[in-house]
Amino acid sequence: MALPLRVATAASVSRITMPKNPTFISLLHSNCTLKFHNSPSLRPRPNALPTRSHLFIRAISEATVEPEISKKQKNDSPKDWKIKMLYDGDCPLCMREVNMLRERNKSYGTIKFVDIGSDDYSPDENQNLDYGTAMGRIHAILSDGTVVTDVEAFRRLYEHVGLGWVYAITKYEPIAKIADSVYGVWAKYRLQVTGRPPIEEILEARKKKGEVCKDSNACKM
Repeated sequence: MALPLRVATAASVSRITMPKNPTFISLLHSNCTLKFHNSPSLRPRPNALPTRSHLFIRAISEATVEPEISKKQKNDSPKDWKIKMLYDGDCPLCMREVNMLRERNKSYGTIKFVDIGSDDYSPDENQNLDYGTAMGRIHAILSDGTVVTDVEAFRRLYEHVGLGWVYAITKYEPIAKIADSVYGVWAKYRLQVTGRPPIEEILEARKKKGEVCKDSNACKM
């Protein structure tokens, strides 16, 4: 109860004629400030609920933060891309390499990533490569429309993010032919190795999903 009395006293003093002595005014101000900060009732509480102004400031700051999805879309579709990578987003082993290239691409902006398993995938925008064809092996499309496959596709992709030395040796025979043969075996059995159904079942499921989407707007899975 001492604080209200002191505040009232200070207010009363302000209404009367006070000495214009700078030292007196300074001491009075210091005394009031000290009492204010030492008061438990006026001291800020650690667990106090945020004020309306705090909530408003927080809302404004959060509104200016770019959504994570938008960032991902921007990184996957750079304006000045040099090569487009068609990848199977449902392949867990494939995604390790895709994510590594994505991380490298942040500094280069040369690769455009296209998930062939996406509902938005369009063969018309990707040199007429349909889902079944793209699932058979790795495909990459250069900015001039040239389609490259197999180990050459990996080599071109790695070159555009400063890792060309990794596949450099595959430019030369007989290494190139051996590398393509090894990759061909992986491409043939990758669904089985990663525990996924055969390509025929995947294509059938995708076909049924497409038929459902024709009659429904909720076709995203």
